[in-house]
This record gives sequence, C-alpha cells and structure tokens, in this order.
Amino acid sequence: MKDIVTLAIETSCDETSSAILRNGRDVLSNVVNSQEDIHKMYGGVVPEIASRCHTEVINQVVKLSLEKANISFEDIDVVACTYGPGLVGALLVGVSYAKGLSYALEKPLVGVNHIEGHIASNYITYKDLEPPFLCLIISGGHTHLAHVKSYTEFEVIGKTRDDAVGEAFDKVARVIGLGYPGGPKIDKLAKEGQANIELPTPKVKPVGADGSVCPSLKQTRTIRLQL
Repeated sequence: MKDIVTLAIETSCDETSSAILRNGRDVLSNVVNSQEDIHKMYGGVVPEIASRCHTEVINQVVKLSLEKANISFEDIDVVACTYGPGLVGALLVGVSYAKGLSYALEKPLVGVNHIEGHIASNYITYKDLEPPFLCLIISGGHTHLAHVKSYTEFEVIGKTRDDAVGEAFDKVARVIGLGYPGGPKIDKLAKEGQANIELPTPKVKPVGADGSVCPSLKQTRTIRLQL
C-alpha cells in the first residue's frame, strides 16, 4: 500500500506552522514560526498583527518543512489546513494559502477542525492508540472533556462554562504583572511558592442547555466535526 504524505498548515492564532506527515502518524518535519516576542508588548495576541505576520512568513515556513522532510511539492498527496475555531484573519491566511496550493498541485484539500486537531495529536504521540477513549482538551481558548467514539465522532461530556484554562493563566499573569505568555511563568512560580490562600469550594449546579460543567450521560450531546 502506498504511503500517504500530507502537508499540514496551521494558522489559528499567533504561530505559523507547517508539518509533513506520513500516513497520518509519522511526522517527517514540523516547522513553527512563533510571534511571541511581537505580542509581548501588548500583553496578548493582537489579531490584525497576527494575520499580517502569517502572511509574511507562511511561504517560507511551508518550503522549510518540505526541505526538512527531504521531499518536494510533487511528493505531496494531500493538503490539510486548520479552518477553525481561531482568529478569523489568521485562519484566512492559512486556508487561502492551502486552497491555492491544492489547486496548483491538483491535490485534495482537507479542512481540519482546531479541536479535532488537538485530539488527533494523541495519535502521533501514541501510535497504537485507537478510538474509543476519553480526551481532555486544554488549549488556549478551549477546555473540553470529550468521549472520542471514532475518528470523526465525539461526545462532549463537559466543558468550562465561561473561560478556558489557558486564557485564565494569561489573564491572571497580566493582572499580577507577569507579562505574556503567562502560563509558563505562573507554572514556574507555582513550583517555587507556598500555598497560603484558602480557595472556596465551587458549587456545581444542575447543567443547563449549554452542556457545561460535566453533565450526566443523559445530558451529553454528540457533535460530529466535519472535515
């Protein structure tokens, strides 16, 4: 059976990334251009600046990923890109580039849901992993507990009601003057400090229609993330 080589493009937020994968699980290369230093002065990601930076570097990032994988555009079988959720302007850069590349190479284009991408990253780390399994997604803007029934079907068991864990880290860091990105800095200080604050015990109320805060099995909802 012929190996399937995929060129994957990610531009959902402030990092421009391109990876080459073989058969969906073997990473031949992964190039990331970070905008962290650019957004530090603003205390967070500025969408307009992020999309502009993607436009400036995406071509070089894709070409470098091919170079590191020691392949050419002609060796690509599939072009994939993140289509959402994320910053609209940033996503448009990646989607537009992927569309043009797919058309020029006459190769199929696959749109990938950002949250599904987080789940699928487990298949790269654990090559023998197969559905079904439980997955906790803790990304910058999303915190979900999902029952992965198959490669394309997910049951959301619970999620945060108002804010994601990653965003909470950055917001706390901004308030206490640690700067951006806050996650690594808070994590480092937490290991060095001593707990001296008594936090209240949250009250978990019955779940409403939003399906948040770990509903019972009868209240779960099934979503299908379409490619």
